[in-house]
Parts: sequence; structure tokens; C-alpha cells
Amino acid sequence: MTLSIVLGGLLVLLLLVYLVYALLKAEEF
Repeated sequence: MTLSIVLGGLLVLLLLVYLVYALLKAEEF
């Protein structure tokens, strides 16, 4: 695997985690 693929995968994972965190935080209010 090339470095760009690894970095791209990490970026997508970070975005997914951020979206899930935002949804959970929104449900608290």
C-alpha cells in the first residue's frame, strides 16, 4: 500500500468518527 492510500484511509476514518461524535453530541441537547 502506498502512503497516499494510508493517509486517505485515515482521513476518511477521522471524518466518520467526527460525524458520529457530532451526532451523539447533538442528541444530548
